[in-house]
Amino acid sequence: MSAVSAATAVSIPGATGCSRVDPTTTEIVRQSLNSAANQMKRTLMRTAFSPIIFDALDFAVALYDREIRMLAQSPTIPAFMGTLSFCVEAAVEGVGGTECLESGDILIYNVPYGSGSHAQDLAIIAPVFIEDVGLVGYAVSKAHQFDIGAKNTYCTDTTDVFQEGVLFPGVKLFRAGKRVDDIYRLALANSRAPKAMIGDLHAQEVCVKVGAEALVRIIRRFGVELFHEAVEQMYTQSERAMRSFFERIPDGRYVGHSFLDDDGVSGQRIELEIAVEVIGSSVTVDYRNVPDVCRGPVNCPFPSTVSASRVAIMMLAGGGSEPNEGHFRALKILTQPNSMFDPVSPAPCYLYGWGLTQAIEAIFIAFAEKVPGIMSAESAADIASVGVVARNPQSGELLDFGPALPVGHGGRPDGDGSVLFVAGLSNSRAPCIELTEAKLPVRYQRWEFEPDSFGIGRYRGAPAWNHDWELLQDGALISTIDRTKDPSRGVQGGAGGMPNRFVLRDGDGHAREMGRATDAPLAKGAVVEIRCGGGGGYGEARDRDPQSVLADLADGLMTEPFARKHFPHAFNR
Repeated sequence: MSAVSAATAVSIPGATGCSRVDPTTTEIVRQSLNSAANQMKRTLMRTAFSPIIFDALDFAVALYDREIRMLAQSPTIPAFMGTLSFCVEAAVEGVGGTECLESGDILIYNVPYGSGSHAQDLAIIAPVFIEDVGLVGYAVSKAHQFDIGAKNTYCTDTTDVFQEGVLFPGVKLFRAGKRVDDIYRLALANSRAPKAMIGDLHAQEVCVKVGAEALVRIIRRFGVELFHEAVEQMYTQSERAMRSFFERIPDGRYVGHSFLDDDGVSGQRIELEIAVEVIGSSVTVDYRNVPDVCRGPVNCPFPSTVSASRVAIMMLAGGGSEPNEGHFRALKILTQPNSMFDPVSPAPCYLYGWGLTQAIEAIFIAFAEKVPGIMSAESAADIASVGVVARNPQSGELLDFGPALPVGHGGRPDGDGSVLFVAGLSNSRAPCIELTEAKLPVRYQRWEFEPDSFGIGRYRGAPAWNHDWELLQDGALISTIDRTKDPSRGVQGGAGGMPNRFVLRDGDGHAREMGRATDAPLAKGAVVEIRCGGGGGYGEARDRDPQSVLADLADGLMTEPFARKHFPHAFNR
């Protein structure tokens, strides 16, 4: 990170020059790398112990070349888009640089300001060597460990990074193929759930070994020189595709706003302003007008600020393609050091994902109003996670339940919104009711849409979703819910949907609305009622197709009084 006029600026220049590689070979190399990354993904999913990895897909795997440029990243949660390069760079620096690496090494790293994540997101890095060639790249995995010694198993109220878990500042977990037992034992000694950590750590080790072996096979298949030429051509093609999209956007400065209920500690509402400047085929995302670093843990480390920008730009312009370094060459990012989106130690970062989510929404909303036809209305914009930590009364094993949940997304330029995860978690999965009830002390009471909860428009937002469950034994509450005060926003004349909501009912039926909470006592019989909010509408409600109005009425997505009030033209026939 370099300082430019008291701000951080990152850009990667485009590749130039001619390549002798034909397009067919380049595409074969591209798809071979994508396949290798997907092999890493499948390996981790099939060997991990924790559901947050194998079911919720809270991890990322990627391959990088020897210059730490992304060759391929398998689709898991987009929130880790491109941040693994920062992990590699920091971990390699931590062990003394590339000259201190050797074949068989595996590094471990999780310092938030270099990884972009909270400390639980542990990065495992395998440098890849070929005999007589030397270092050719890196295979990387970053996955959410169940517990890594933070003040709680999940935190919403930390005030410095040292409360957020044990830190590994780039050390060798394996040296020349032999495990460094001191580091391994240190990791396990700082976990409340060492059994899960052993399994997940081994799964990450196997994952990067699979990636390293696959990268070596690909390079050997094509030869070093041809492989590198094909990779340069791949980067150039991806850059060209992204630039062609932004060339169609009118030059200008597009400003978006978003919000957080609070920072987890102060209770004060946070408003964000993020600007996107398009000039020709280049785009700059400017975070210099965001709040100073927050006292609570919603600060978003610089690598995840980069990730938020990349996620938004890829979803706007990527056309569904799998990312590589070339996709990001048109993008420049500006931040203010020691701000919410570029914190420095010891600023807390545990809830970095909530700031990241709002950054993506701000970028989306900046374009949605000013450039019709390229972006949907706003979603309910939250991960909507409320859960419990308890212990198995028979085994004493720590049990954790707190899935991220889909929310209502906004109406699109060509259709209604859907209930989906927020952009940063878009490949995650909703929990399976039957599996959850079989393994955890919870019993579901409601899993249904709420009528009249979407934003109206020519294309309506998705309705809110009610997700209620009862706790069957005593435990401790963890709630990260946000955007309960600000509903989703409609665009192009559409209206907003209902905001998120969390109501806690005790065993006697007394109810209270809740926000964030960490380790609050929760008694057996308590009922957690979560409303994942509705999406905003796109376009004027008077332009909605009458048949669509009547279909929604028949499906129970709205009541007749609501329909007659907002869509009278559907009944005036």
